[in-house]
Amino acid sequence: MKILHVLDHSLPLQSGYTFRTWAILKQQRALGWETVQVTSAKHGRASAEEETLEGFRFYRTLPGGELAGQTTALSQLAVIRSLERRLIEVIQRERPDILHAHSPALDGVATLRAGRRLGLPVVYECRAFWEDAAVDHGTSVQGGVRYRLSRGLETYVFRRANAITVLCEGLRRDILARGIPPARVTIIPNGVDVERFSVEATHLDSALARSLGLGKGPVLGFIGSFYAYEGLSLLLRGMPALLRVQPKVRLLLVGGGPEADRLQALTQELGISSHVVFTGRVSHEEVARYYDLVDVFVYPRLPMRLTELVTPLKPLEAMARGRIVAASNVGGHRELIREGETGFLFSPESPKDLAEALLKIIQHRHDWPKMRMAARRFVERERTWVRSVSRYQQIYEIATMVHQDDRKNSTQVARY
Repeated sequence: MKILHVLDHSLPLQSGYTFRTWAILKQQRALGWETVQVTSAKHGRASAEEETLEGFRFYRTLPGGELAGQTTALSQLAVIRSLERRLIEVIQRERPDILHAHSPALDGVATLRAGRRLGLPVVYECRAFWEDAAVDHGTSVQGGVRYRLSRGLETYVFRRANAITVLCEGLRRDILARGIPPARVTIIPNGVDVERFSVEATHLDSALARSLGLGKGPVLGFIGSFYAYEGLSLLLRGMPALLRVQPKVRLLLVGGGPEADRLQALTQELGISSHVVFTGRVSHEEVARYYDLVDVFVYPRLPMRLTELVTPLKPLEAMARGRIVAASNVGGHRELIREGETGFLFSPESPKDLAEALLKIIQHRHDWPKMRMAARRFVERERTWVRSVSRYQQIYEIATMVHQDDRKNSTQVARY
């Protein structure tokens, strides 16, 4: 089987989106499938029209002028058209069996157009509703014109794709509410490479801990992108109350993003800079060393549509690594964490509640070994990439059958 993946962006850019893609590609190769990858103009400037990363070929759609980097309706149309043209070139060269488009809807529309023109089945993978992310980033207003247009475009793709996959139950429920038949929407959740993120491989890098000034801890931590919806300002505002009872606590923040400068300024404002360590971005290859420095990972996502509907990847990696996870009680986290069994859930939005929850967790360290084992077993049983990616086999078969039936029906209608 040869699959053509259609992507917004990919490695070497680093994001949760690119890491999920990379895990899918590697596991599909392990299953004996051949993949080819095309990125849209939103990937940005590339060194060439084709790039090979560890044996995977990526066809780039190079931006054509300034339109590709803007957000007007005209620029989005330019992204669709340039990607459609590139897809037709690549399809004619590579001859894939199926087209697998990944969010956003711009990729879905371009893939549907190319697939219809060249007679190929299309799978659409919805990883999040990008209009909700735009609300958090401040580039859109919930219910506004742009928001409704983006949502409508994705519904258009849902109705025309031969099969749909989503990351979690929250996304699936929203799509079914749009009138999409349940049989066409399948959950393929995020997973973890349990060999790379293994309890057995855990090793405290004492030299790294000393260089970061973490002391004896306990060490709280967050690894990921610094977006407003992650609620890191809430975590910082809860630190003073926690430090009054646990003065040796340190907070390790690994990553970067739009909120980085604001968070560092807030740390200074709260007078806790000596207790908070910002590392900046860390390569995916090195990140396991930082997981091992942390006793309790904290994910204080704020309640909003995005966080209620979408499950994050990073808590799973922490659970696989044998770390304790505390997360805000929003829908995306509830799909991953069983309160008091595989982790802890705390009330979102209140720094006081967060501080009290973390204090309780620290004071009950004797419960940690049992919880670490339970969390690891959950990941091994339900959230490995091997388990998740193997589900695509059935999805591709369904998409191919639906595509064939649609073509047959359209031919019969044409005869009349």
